[in-house]
Amino acid sequence: MSASALDDRRPLPSPERLRALIDTLGDGLLERDTETRLALLAALAGEHVLLLGPPGTAKSELARRLHSAFDGAPYFERLLTRFSTPEELFGPLSLKALEEDRHERLTAGFLPEAGIAFLDEVFKANSAILNALLTLLNEREFDNGSGRVRVPLLSVVGASNEVPADEALRAFFDRFLVRLPVAPVSEERFEALLRLDERDSQARSLLRPAPEPGLEAAEREAVRQAATRVELGEEAVEALHRLRRWLAAQQPAQALSDRRWRQLVGLMKVAAATEGRTQVDALDLWLAPQTAAPLPELAPALQDWFAQEIAGAVPQDAPWLTRAVEALERQLQLEQRAEAEASGSGEGDLAGKMALARAIGGGRDADGSAGTMRMMSQALDAASRRRWSPVHVAARVAQVDETIAAARPHHEAALAAAEALSARLEGRLWMPPACVAALLGAHLHTALMLRALLDRLEAVRAGFAGLPVQAPAEGAEAPPPAPVLLED
Repeated sequence: MSASALDDRRPLPSPERLRALIDTLGDGLLERDTETRLALLAALAGEHVLLLGPPGTAKSELARRLHSAFDGAPYFERLLTRFSTPEELFGPLSLKALEEDRHERLTAGFLPEAGIAFLDEVFKANSAILNALLTLLNEREFDNGSGRVRVPLLSVVGASNEVPADEALRAFFDRFLVRLPVAPVSEERFEALLRLDERDSQARSLLRPAPEPGLEAAEREAVRQAATRVELGEEAVEALHRLRRWLAAQQPAQALSDRRWRQLVGLMKVAAATEGRTQVDALDLWLAPQTAAPLPELAPALQDWFAQEIAGAVPQDAPWLTRAVEALERQLQLEQRAEAEASGSGEGDLAGKMALARAIGGGRDADGSAGTMRMMSQALDAASRRRWSPVHVAARVAQVDETIAAARPHHEAALAAAEALSARLEGRLWMPPACVAALLGAHLHTALMLRALLDRLEAVRAGFAGLPVQAPAEGAEAPPPAPVLLED
């Protein structure tokens, strides 16, 4: 049997299994959904993760949990300082080798034999350690004595309070493809943070299910093989070109190394393969803010660029329609409140009767009720209202119908866009639910806003259609009114 046939038989982990792993990693970590998903995805792709945030924000806990997601991958952890020595990371020198004039290290239990590693305060190490780490992180090789050996490293999770300002550290900073700002828990989840121990105790009392077992080496190899068969679609290529132009247009211009572009594509292919897709598309660039932003402060702008330019998910407010609705509503109010035009003594008598009815409207009938007086007042109010010609009413209704006809396609388009995007996002395992909700919410915001304006137009239409109508005079037909000015 050929090697390719053996590769095809490797058990590719199902999306359900990966989703269970994500849930296990994130259990009890408040507001860390993006971090857990991207840390696991990066490790599956063989990339490194940098967590940027203040102490006490669960950075080390996330790294330890990530280790549990990979079966048979030894774990290594160290806090680095400027006084750290190579022995602390790479192992002590072998005395036996020194006796034979060989400079070799005993690497068992140290970084060169780790599968998942966590390096806290990673940028505080001295140059001797950083130079050795460069080769180990990028080439997965370690110089031990006179030879260079391969290491089984899957991913290094680095942690730092800040981005290094020293230009000498930029090359090392570039080795971390995924960069994730980690902030303290928000005000909305602060109480949940305080009660976290109570929740854990309750969960244990309810016999919480055992965590999902870690991914075996064969499963990891199956993911790697599947990713090599994923194609880079033309849509994705065009989106990457647009991303490159956007980065170049920033002030100052931001450029990514050729290595990072290839690593980003590799990460997108792993995401597609594990989601059951055979092609990378433009929506996979949701990863750009965490991978293509040279500095964390550029990530929000890059997120906005993706939502607007790639996903086309930007809330719309349709000011033209709002102005039209408000103008029609104002005109309806004016016409509903317009009093009958004076046309002789009859109108004066009506005015006098109205004043009298309003003056005695608080009186009561013989049985103590105010029904008769109220009915009289209402009848006189109706009689006092101006009556409009059928031509006038028809013209107003027609203008509202024209506005409704112009607005309805926009509402239908917003609904269709939301449905189309929802269909494309279905099955996206790695995209955080908050990101999905934000993208879909933009279209839904537009659709709901347009629906509300359409409802107001329907109410305006009913109002115009309900205006009091006068009987047309014989041989005379009133001209239609001037259309309501809908633009300021």
